[in-house]
Amino acid sequence: MKIVVIGGTGLIGSKTVAILRQGGHEVVAASPKSGVDSITGAGLKEAMADAQVVIDLANSPSFEDKAVLEFFEISGRNLLAAETAAGVRHHVALSIVGIDRSDNGYFRAKVAQEKLIKASGIPYTIIRSTQFLEFLGAIAASGVVGNMVRISPGLFQPIAADDVAAIVADVALAAPRNGIVEIAGPERAPFNEIVARYLKAVGDQRVVMSDPEARYFGGRVEERSLVPLGAARLGRITFDEWFRRSQAAA
Repeated sequence: MKIVVIGGTGLIGSKTVAILRQGGHEVVAASPKSGVDSITGAGLKEAMADAQVVIDLANSPSFEDKAVLEFFEISGRNLLAAETAAGVRHHVALSIVGIDRSDNGYFRAKVAQEKLIKASGIPYTIIRSTQFLEFLGAIAASGVVGNMVRISPGLFQPIAADDVAAIVADVALAAPRNGIVEIAGPERAPFNEIVARYLKAVGDQRVVMSDPEARYFGGRVEERSLVPLGAARLGRITFDEWFRRSQAAA
């Protein structure tokens, strides 16, 4: 089976490509560096030729509200048009849990992306994931105020990138759902407690304060804003296992 992975050299993309190639599939790891650009449209026709599945893992280089919305709308339209022309039979996109329950500008852009997919007429599966464990350091940094880190006490259920890639690959090889699959890590706890656990593990002495008013990349966090509300497919890698692997790879 020929599978095109847009964003195939990124964190999730590179892992997904490796899994699919190990399974014997023909995989195109598409990115601007490889001559495939979903914004300009360059290389899309050639990459899509004879492809049965396209996995969209592209991400905006800017997180500014207007720029990120434009990225996902332009990229989405270009990809879906190229897929329609090529007769692609399954469009898989990685999205985020809770995007329709937050005023975060990035989340609004992902909602726009999902709407394009649903209206395209191409059979699809949207995978909404919770935040990746790999981003805990950046999340902690975003909440720094003086010598403290202010984080919401809302529930959090981060997932390891290895689990995300494994699930993305599995979904890509299955029949299209024409719907949404939610995925999350195996452990759920208050956001501030997970960040505190991470900082302790890396030897960071800063104090994590529970702050209900703390924003998550600009968006307000309610108790269940960032976790699945219903059934979700859970990853297998716990925080401790993920941290052990990350330290071993460092």
